[in-house]
Amino acid sequence: MADDSKLIALDLGERRIGLAVSGPGGMALPAGHIVRSKLAEDVQQVIEAASERKAQGIVVGIPYELDGESGTAVNLARGFIRALRRAIGEETALVIYEMDERFTSVEAEGLLRESGVQPSRDRGTVDETAAMLILQRFLAQNPS
Repeated sequence: MADDSKLIALDLGERRIGLAVSGPGGMALPAGHIVRSKLAEDVQQVIEAASERKAQGIVVGIPYELDGESGTAVNLARGFIRALRRAIGEETALVIYEMDERFTSVEAEGLLRESGVQPSRDRGTVDETAAMLILQRFLAQNPS
């Protein structure tokens, strides 16, 4: 991964996809969320979000079980990645990375509570904060 590669991270939820982007100096910044509809539309919105933010890579959070096993949520995430790869095609240099996202939603809720936000009232903020944590983990494990 190049030093100046800009990344967008996804926290794939049932109702929303949380977004985060890499900023200057390896920072991870929340970038809103996408309300889910159909798989093809969700994939297109992710590609548009990556394009708007001039991202060279997409980091997708993989929701492994607590014991590290793959469950239904992991299969759904991998299905989303397959659909994303098909939609992107071979012509683009957009790279897709996978990142273990265990505990990010719980951690996001804790961070939001500490800052005075009620996670139960603002699920979109939880999703984008979880995406930010996924991106922070990825950047920490893949220093440029």
